[in-house]
Amino acid sequence: MSPARTPGRPVVFWFRRDLRVDDLPTLQAAAEAAGSAPVVPLFVLDPRAARGAGPNRRRFLAACLADLDRRLGGTLTLRRAPGQGGAEAVAEVVAQVAAEAGADVVLASGETTPYGRRRDRAVAERLAADGRRLVRQGTPYLVAPGRVRRADGQPFAVFSAFHRAWLQVPVEPPRPAPDLRTEGLASDVTVDDLLGGIDVLSAANDDAAALGALGLPAWWAGLPLGPAPRLPAAGSEAARARLRAFCDGPLAAYHRERDRPDLPSTSRLSADLHLGVLHPRTVLAEAQAAARGPALERFVAELAWREFYADVLWHRPEAAWSPLVLAGRFLRVERGPAAEARFAAWARGETGYPLVDAGMRQLLEEGWMHNRVRMVCASFLVNDLHLDWRLGARWFLWHLVDGDLASNNQGWQWVAGVGTDAAPYYRVFNPDRQAERFDPEGVYRRRYLGSAPARPPLVDHGVERADALARWRAAQAAAREGQASGEGPARGSPGR
Repeated sequence: MSPARTPGRPVVFWFRRDLRVDDLPTLQAAAEAAGSAPVVPLFVLDPRAARGAGPNRRRFLAACLADLDRRLGGTLTLRRAPGQGGAEAVAEVVAQVAAEAGADVVLASGETTPYGRRRDRAVAERLAADGRRLVRQGTPYLVAPGRVRRADGQPFAVFSAFHRAWLQVPVEPPRPAPDLRTEGLASDVTVDDLLGGIDVLSAANDDAAALGALGLPAWWAGLPLGPAPRLPAAGSEAARARLRAFCDGPLAAYHRERDRPDLPSTSRLSADLHLGVLHPRTVLAEAQAAARGPALERFVAELAWREFYADVLWHRPEAAWSPLVLAGRFLRVERGPAAEARFAAWARGETGYPLVDAGMRQLLEEGWMHNRVRMVCASFLVNDLHLDWRLGARWFLWHLVDGDLASNNQGWQWVAGVGTDAAPYYRVFNPDRQAERFDPEGVYRRRYLGSAPARPPLVDHGVERADALARWRAAQAAAREGQASGEGPARGSPGR
């Protein structure tokens, strides 16, 4: 869609999940639309969008925004949505900035999350009321969610079929940074305001009211909520350095070593991709230039998993927090003080299963966790402790510097057997066997557990595995009965 404009009028470019100037075709479109007039770069701090994001992700975002501002010559306009934020509050801010700039058009990259899409509709309607337009172009993904479909027009529900079709879609090469003249307006916040009062939370936090204001369970009081002492360097140069290091080293053995948390075997680009500091187009092009064969194929497949989960959420926005599989709504989970105590042991890395504990402590120390270990830790919470997968998903989103709603929550559903490719029987991971297979020398476990004496196991995995499968069979039977009778989940189930 071409951004029609009045010649010589400024154009507002609204940054969201595209915090870069390289390989950003929408920014090029903004420069062309503005002509001799300036582009006004804007970022809106939205408290509603920040709910559930802990200090790790906020710190990383703040550093990325500071880097973007430098790359834009100090012209990034930062405005805060008033009150608790939300779609209408953001719409007012964007409309005000467009009016101040004298712009007919606001350009932005496409948004894909359920809230982001609602927010964009509100902004478009508010701008239209003033005779202005919101024009969205491009996508944070290689292939825009919703574009890849089956022959009958329906979305894919299984990754393997999606992957085959996704590979057939042509991808444009990366584009250089555009020639750009930018001009900033007065900001009413700084990047440090992203942190607000959230950085005061610590392992000693016991303020249940403060947690409630952040949308967290009151019983998380006293749990380690961050910030992590070691976060990755942020910004375009740091992201490019990570990409070069991966392509020059681990990529060559990615198909063999990607599941080894004891080795530097992964790209560590997830946070950069989530905030759009790098576009996956750039990542794909660099990887294709550096590797061929099974290593490249396996890495591209991992990019496809990210896009598959975004596609699922595009078609099924309720899947953010509700199980896709009907049986998941009937699955019996533990609640109450004993369950909360078990969750606390898991969250602190005190389960007595070394691979689980090492992973949870890596999360607390770095705001990141190796993907294989994420699956093991998630399986332990769901299948060994019999807790609701949404508790784990919220804990991860709070701590992860790469916290992405689609990838995180759909990944949790995959492990729990209640999402896409549902198969709970073989996703009950044995944490000790996983450790033997993927951390054979114990390097990863020692890295995060040190020489501390072994803890007694919190539960017996063999016993809990049998219980997990029995609960799943009961949930399947209840789902079949519910479908036959037209009834929904029983009172008190996770679906209520």
